[in-house]
Amino acid sequence: MKGKFIVYIIVSIIVIYAMDSVNINQIFKKNRVFQATLFYFLLGVSLIYLVTNFIMDLYVSLKYL
Repeated sequence: MKGKFIVYIIVSIIVIYAMDSVNINQIFKKNRVFQATLFYFLLGVSLIYLVTNFIMDLYVSLKYL
């Protein structure tokens, strides 16, 4: 579990860095700041979860080869 927490921290930094390069302002309607922020937050959390679980599953799979 300690290792998974460290992977979460590292992946969080990478995902935040990657999402910072995307300009999503043109996708959302005007005056919908809260909804755009909520979407951006949920997208980030989802990416962090998916990437971390992929890395951990890959590690476990390669460990038992």
